[in-house]
Amino acid sequence: MQKLPTWVDVALIPAINLALALVVSGIVVSLIGQDPFEALAIMVNGAVGSTYGWGYTLFYATNFVFTGLAVAVAFHAKLFNIGGEGQAQLGSLGVALVCLAVPWPHWALALPAAIVGGALFGAAWAAIPAYLQAKRGSHIVITTIMFNFIASALLVYLLVGALKAPGMAPETVRFPEGARLPSAQEVLAVIGIPFSRTPLNVSFLVALVACWGVWLLLWRMRLGYEIRAFGHSEPAARYAGISPLRITMLTMLISGALAGLMAINAVMGEQERLIQDNVLGAGFVGIAVALMGRSHPVGVLLAAILFGALYQGGAELEFETNVPREMVVVIQALVILFTGALDGMVRGPLEKSFLRFRTKPKPGVPAE
Repeated sequence: MQKLPTWVDVALIPAINLALALVVSGIVVSLIGQDPFEALAIMVNGAVGSTYGWGYTLFYATNFVFTGLAVAVAFHAKLFNIGGEGQAQLGSLGVALVCLAVPWPHWALALPAAIVGGALFGAAWAAIPAYLQAKRGSHIVITTIMFNFIASALLVYLLVGALKAPGMAPETVRFPEGARLPSAQEVLAVIGIPFSRTPLNVSFLVALVACWGVWLLLWRMRLGYEIRAFGHSEPAARYAGISPLRITMLTMLISGALAGLMAINAVMGEQERLIQDNVLGAGFVGIAVALMGRSHPVGVLLAAILFGALYQGGAELEFETNVPREMVVVIQALVILFTGALDGMVRGPLEKSFLRFRTKPKPGVPAE
């Protein structure tokens, strides 16, 4: 089977999958007595119809960019890292410890240190499943699932014990003022652009830099070539002298570090303290983001914005109509279903159509 053109693979197929998901979602919404067109209009307006909507959409998207990139890097080595949830939780611990360790005088000093802390803790949590996969043959899916639960339990243990602030809530004390990241409203006000007060902060710029860094790694560096070669064919990679242990460990370390960076947005940028539920499923959404974005940084960015819009638009839909929150989750699940599990339903017919078009004999030339 010939390879599809890049624009078909990265743009047309996801667009068709998304359209099918929205059609089915509309049918489901109509079955509960709501106007699907009105519901769609509310979701779109709530997500991108104002600076308030854009602020929340891009805030959620920032989380999904980090976890989506984490899954995407692992995908290129044919490693199914679904431990982004736990790696992000350990990253939040690293960010919190860095922010609480020093009375930071300015966020410009605290942010690089928090990036290092989040990345190191996330990478460390990914290193153990990576080693078990590379040396002991333990399946990466099973071990990363287990480590998600262990990370959650560890965080609860620390927040009700050593890190707990005075009071009833299982959380740390607030970070010092010098560790508070400026919001988009504050940044844009400097250049005279009005923007609503939302949790969107400068970590969105860090997410954009991470997208560029992953592209640079995978397509402009030797390590990225080795990761992709290993993912395409492990026997061929071995024959070329690429160590499976080395690639598995490095890939998962990078993947875990990217997931851990989510904490600079959720913990340092929004909550300004470490709380128990700080990831809220973003690690699992990252899987859908990576699938829909075809594991390419640009695709991951666009898919993350889409899922951010679904989250924000869904919240507005729940607020303005009688559509329950569970229905919003159904819509998100349908998008994941069509862009992931049912991708072959669209891809197969398109591949056959393009193959038939390319092999169609020219006029006057006999068919083979």
